[in-house]
Amino acid sequence: MLKLSHLTRRGFLNIGAAAGASLILPKTGLITPARAQEPLPAVAEENAVIAFGHTGPVTDEGWTWSHDQGMKAVQEAFPKLKTLFVESIPYSADATRTFRQFVSEGANMVFATSNYGDFLYDVANRSPDVAFYECDGRNPLSNLGTYYLQHWYPTYVTGVAAGLMSKSGKLGYVASFPVPSVYSGTNAFLMGARSVNPNATMQAIVINSWFDPQAATQAGTALLDNGCDLLFGIMDEAGYLQVAEQRGAKAVMWNTDIRRYGPKAYVSSIVIDFKKYYVDQVRMRLEGKWTPSETLLAMGAGVDRDAWGETVPPEVAKQADAVRDKILGGWSPFEGEIKDAKGNVKVAAGHRMTEEELYNWDWSIEGVSGL
Repeated sequence: MLKLSHLTRRGFLNIGAAAGASLILPKTGLITPARAQEPLPAVAEENAVIAFGHTGPVTDEGWTWSHDQGMKAVQEAFPKLKTLFVESIPYSADATRTFRQFVSEGANMVFATSNYGDFLYDVANRSPDVAFYECDGRNPLSNLGTYYLQHWYPTYVTGVAAGLMSKSGKLGYVASFPVPSVYSGTNAFLMGARSVNPNATMQAIVINSWFDPQAATQAGTALLDNGCDLLFGIMDEAGYLQVAEQRGAKAVMWNTDIRRYGPKAYVSSIVIDFKKYYVDQVRMRLEGKWTPSETLLAMGAGVDRDAWGETVPPEVAKQADAVRDKILGGWSPFEGEIKDAKGNVKVAAGHRMTEEELYNWDWSIEGVSGL
């Protein structure tokens, strides 16, 4: 298996956005200093080249499609600049060659829309005049920032709905890899479900891919065969939603609204939107105001739950949305005591998990199996 650092991915909350400054993340207490001493120089729009390196195909209707929509927003906002993109970049030396090619073609700013670790860092270190960003990155450099999503909050909200709608209390999860975005997703979803059904459990099946419709379909089928009646996951396509539709089960999805593949099964989706973020970053680069930052897009400003599906009862939607309102008001459901799957206390009573802890969650809570 590839190293963990190469597999993670996926109101703005900026951490360290100005030279020499330290910012306190609202509602979180997370403090991260800015890293660049001086902004990179301005670039005339007509001379600018902005590149995007993607982990999947832009037609996936999921993760990569969402980033591609962000690129299109940049093109609309700045019609004189040039954009480049490469799809389905592998986690190998081919990634390094792709990012080097972006630089050789004159890129002033490069977005890696997944975590490419050392495959990207080598290029960034050799290209100090180029602005780099790594989605779900954890190693900021003097010319490389990171960005991701606080997806655990809308995931908790949809988990509340799942707990109310599941008849068996057995939830299933189609997982890509055992990485923080999966742990935070399974944990938040089950915590939401257990807030209304304390006996709920979650079984995960890892398929070792972000985009594999056949494997996702097989995993969804196996989970339903094992007694689960509501599925969740982090896939970039609709495989397990279609299985749920065929089997009379329910499903919560990721990335986009793809309810048309299973309108009766569709509960909601963790929907993402990078358009404003990309436009803002490119504008700063053009104006000579860009320094690297560490950014988590907040619920309601980059990530949220999708509109509820047609078979979600109004009383379920109302109860889940009341929780969403509490979170937007500053309440966090991620407060101890929280135990791991082996019964060990991992979050002490009274301790509220920070955004950094949620972002780097790497263990399963009680009730989660398969990871």
